[in-house]
Amino acid sequence: MLGQRRTASTRGEEMGTDGENLLLMELGASEPELPDQSVDYVLVADHRTQRSPEKVHQQKRFLEDLKRKGFHYKVKEDKEKVFFGIRADNRIFSLYRTLLLEPEGPAPRVESIGSTPIPATTRIRIVNFILNSKTAAGDTFQELVKDGVFETRFPLHKGQEKLKKWAKWRNMVHKQPIDAIRDYFGEKVALYFAWLGWYTYMLVPAAVVGLIVFLSGFSLFNASQISKEICEAKDIYMCPRGTSHRYQRLSDTCTFAKLTHLFDNEGTVIFAIFMALWATVFLEFWKRQRARVVLHWDLYGWDEDQEEVALELINCPDYKLQLHQHSYLRSIIILVLSLFMICLMIGMAHILVVYRVLAAALFSNSALPFLEEQVTTAVVVTGALVHYVTILFVTKINKCVALKLCDFEKSRTFSERESKFTIKFFTLQFFAHFSSLVYIAFILGRINGHPGNSLRLAGLWKLEECHLSGCMMDLFVQMAIIMGLKQTLSNCVEYLGPWLAHKYRSMWSHKSLDPELRDWQRNYRLNPVNTFSLFDEFMEMMIQYGFTTIFVAAFPLAPLLALFSNVVEIRLDAIKMVRLRRRLVPRKAKDIGTWLQVLETIGVLAVIANGMVIAFTSEFIPRVVYKYRYGPCRQGANSSVDCLTGYINHSLSVFHIKNFKDSVRIEGPKNISECRYRDYRNAQDYNFSEQFWVLLAIRLAFLILFEHVALCIKLVAAWFVPDVPQSVKNKVLMEKYLMLQKKMQYGGPRPQCGPGLGPETPTNSAPTSSSSPKSTDV
Repeated sequence: MLGQRRTASTRGEEMGTDGENLLLMELGASEPELPDQSVDYVLVADHRTQRSPEKVHQQKRFLEDLKRKGFHYKVKEDKEKVFFGIRADNRIFSLYRTLLLEPEGPAPRVESIGSTPIPATTRIRIVNFILNSKTAAGDTFQELVKDGVFETRFPLHKGQEKLKKWAKWRNMVHKQPIDAIRDYFGEKVALYFAWLGWYTYMLVPAAVVGLIVFLSGFSLFNASQISKEICEAKDIYMCPRGTSHRYQRLSDTCTFAKLTHLFDNEGTVIFAIFMALWATVFLEFWKRQRARVVLHWDLYGWDEDQEEVALELINCPDYKLQLHQHSYLRSIIILVLSLFMICLMIGMAHILVVYRVLAAALFSNSALPFLEEQVTTAVVVTGALVHYVTILFVTKINKCVALKLCDFEKSRTFSERESKFTIKFFTLQFFAHFSSLVYIAFILGRINGHPGNSLRLAGLWKLEECHLSGCMMDLFVQMAIIMGLKQTLSNCVEYLGPWLAHKYRSMWSHKSLDPELRDWQRNYRLNPVNTFSLFDEFMEMMIQYGFTTIFVAAFPLAPLLALFSNVVEIRLDAIKMVRLRRRLVPRKAKDIGTWLQVLETIGVLAVIANGMVIAFTSEFIPRVVYKYRYGPCRQGANSSVDCLTGYINHSLSVFHIKNFKDSVRIEGPKNISECRYRDYRNAQDYNFSEQFWVLLAIRLAFLILFEHVALCIKLVAAWFVPDVPQSVKNKVLMEKYLMLQKKMQYGGPRPQCGPGLGPETPTNSAPTSSSSPKSTDV
């Protein structure tokens, strides 16, 4: 038990006026000084609060409430801040262990509890829970912060020497010390790094296959029949597109046609199916890895509800259990509000459509020759940049909305609230990030009409069309820019922001001569953390996982970019948590929670999206149909002629120049009578041709077949790979068996087993203790 000596306030530095000193001495007059032990938490108040008797009284009342609960504290001060170091009595932790003790025999061995040292993560977690609770006066610490009574609170960084070695750039390729992370930051953070390490490791085969698919296009860079026909089509003129008033030779798009073939080739289908299988195998093997790690931590049977009830009882013995409740009216209101926000996110994509239309009109009339000639490319690039900036702005709105919805829902516990917040926030973020990609992949260029009768925005501007080389090029550029910016610019801001802020505070701060106060000041100067610090890291990775899987058919390099990004991300997160930020409050967990369901949902959406990209965005289906129905090989193999010969002429519709309403204004050759455009329409009435309906039927059939095959592969893979390894199941079973055997020793006479009825205990089958040291590096 901690001592109860009383002393005056410890002085870190000389103070200002005598009035301030008198108020501070009044606060410290009844202060119990801590023995020579480190504190669990540090509370900070601005020195100006000492001029207000009311705020000093509130501080004293809060500290006295902690004292009644078994806390001790001491006060130190410098020229600007007042620091309150608090430490909990060991009897609080003894009560925690008594409530959550899992007995090894017929009764818990309470007498041995006090002899075991209390882990620092447990101390911090319990103290943080008590600080978050209401005091006898009905105040919470957060309310006191809003009133200016306190400024902040934080646990101290101490004993992280091993993690400091890990948080260095030169150790980027070394294994992660998951056990050390768990012992310092708690299970929640350790599981995040374990999952991120496993995800990065599993990205290696996906990145290699994606790179092979991409590079395979180089082998056909100049040999592709389609590219040859486009490059040689000097007598084919494309109709004016968008706000342009000039004809364009099809051969001018030769380079883009070759580039498009790098990621829109026959290997795209195989890679999309491979990624569907990869996503399933990744999740199933992660579940197995998690089971091993959690068993090693003795948390396999840990119950989160029991943990939270125990903490409530420690804080208040008269705590009344809050039962589960459900309101259909509240659920309907939340559903309606969520759908409204989703519609707003989709509406954001329409705003980007308007921007792209107006930008196309602006670039078409630009004085810069390059912009005038590459209108589509300029619109796609600037549109992606605008989309990225919009995402940064909308993210803050989505977080506030998700929090308000959770407040209205009135969750029973913090973990339940966190789970519901995760679902709401991710749903809004998903639509914010992917709405424009859905528009480009499945809507862009499909509702424009045809030359001479184009759909116009507000009756003035023509809607934007796909690039002349196809919509896959637009989707590829959009994906490349967004992923590139998120992996480079976001990581730079994520690291440089905290680093510069910490350097600035360290440069202008005053260091005390008192070693303990100097340590408190050092921790105070670090960047603050909050409830969302780890949540934001998870969210960032979930969005990246979505980009890596959902539209991977259009961007096979996505796994490779994600791999490089994650190698850097692991070290960035380590440096931020160990060196640049205050210590995160440890949290207990045995899995990554709702994020696992998010990953599984993304896996299903990836199958649907990639199937639709191959069916409706890619040229794969039109090429196959032409090869076996309309091309020179339709009557059988013809080795002397490429089966795609004539595909370009077949896939371009004809529009007669005389049907333009203002053909005189169009720049270009005057001796042509027709121009071509990408669609399947008749040359007489411009209605959809027979080929269009045949292609549509085959596209839908392929989509259904692809999705069923891919989902069946996912189900078979999930069944084939058990979630929990047999070794883990056997260890858990053996531990239960040995525990029951010990209980039998106290249960009186044992019944005799008949032949073959009792289990044979193998002589060497005793399981290794789950607390024995072993490697869980990931």
